[in-house]
Amino acid sequence: MGKSRPKAGDGAGPVRTCVACRQEAGKRELIRVVRRPEGGVALDPTGRASGRGAYVHATAECIEVARKRRALDRALGTAVEPAVWSELTRRP
Repeated sequence: MGKSRPKAGDGAGPVRTCVACRQEAGKRELIRVVRRPEGGVALDPTGRASGRGAYVHATAECIEVARKRRALDRALGTAVEPAVWSELTRRP
């Protein structure tokens, strides 16, 4: 069984891994970035958009590491546009 499924009775939500720091965290603690089926990359605030998703912590450090290492680009299999990076850095 995958890590994303909580054990019965533990009360924990789905667990995901940040592409920058590789630390596991609850799905709600991370920002999901998705490669849409029709092309392009966008932030997914709902966590339910269709397409290939990758997760990153909302901290400036993780976002910068992901940008320098091109971690989101690799995880999504496509280049992340500068507009998406600026949207990520503006998030609280």
